[in-house]
Amino acid sequence: MTRRRIADQPRQYWSTEQLEELRRLYPDLPTAEVARQLGRSLSAVYGAAGKLGLHKSEVYLASPAACRLRRGDNVGAACRFLPGHVPANKGLRRPGWAPGRMAATQFRKGERRGAANRNWRPVGTILVDHEGYRRIKVREALPGEAYGFGNVKVWPLLQRHVWTQQRGPIPPGHTVCFKDGDRAHCDIDNLELVSRADLARRNSMWNRLPRELAEVIQLRGALNRKLRRLDEKQNVRSAESPVRDAGSAQGCEV
Repeated sequence: MTRRRIADQPRQYWSTEQLEELRRLYPDLPTAEVARQLGRSLSAVYGAAGKLGLHKSEVYLASPAACRLRRGDNVGAACRFLPGHVPANKGLRRPGWAPGRMAATQFRKGERRGAANRNWRPVGTILVDHEGYRRIKVREALPGEAYGFGNVKVWPLLQRHVWTQQRGPIPPGHTVCFKDGDRAHCDIDNLELVSRADLARRNSMWNRLPRELAEVIQLRGALNRKLRRLDEKQNVRSAESPVRDAGSAQGCEV
């Protein structure tokens, strides 16, 4: 929202005389006193002094009037909490402590509101993630835990959950795949346990090409590498030959 000036308080411009007075007063007087003498607000004086590059004088900074601006005399030490200080409200914010209307606006244990209430799903809910995999909610998120699909302890993949429930734990380095490739078909008869190495080979491009075509691509790659090495050797010789030719033309031994 744009701030608007009150109609009966038009903007006040600084005159040349006022700026000269500001230059004279600002270095040696408290800013509040400068504002009082000039009839300006404190923020207006600070703003004008900043534009003019004005600073408090060394004499003023060393005087008691400088207060928090003083350095080296530990100003404010008497107002600080000392080690071992007991807060005045210690022990007051106990469970159930709610003065005034606080009790009416406090969250109860297990209560959900707003987006948390709209996004909550009961245990056993099956949803589809952005990759098309089914996920099942197996428990509620603990305090401090993520509650979305990123927490696989709350929302594991459905195929892994089905396999674990019916066939036992999944060994390290293995994964559960679909025999028919349908990510929505999570029946145990359609699931198989494969190693990640076998899965990588299964998903490799070479396994989806005819053997003859794969061999041709590999031979072409080997031929290209051989040609690049020959070109590199030829470029090195070409770079050295002008030096030998120049030496021979001058009758020098190379």
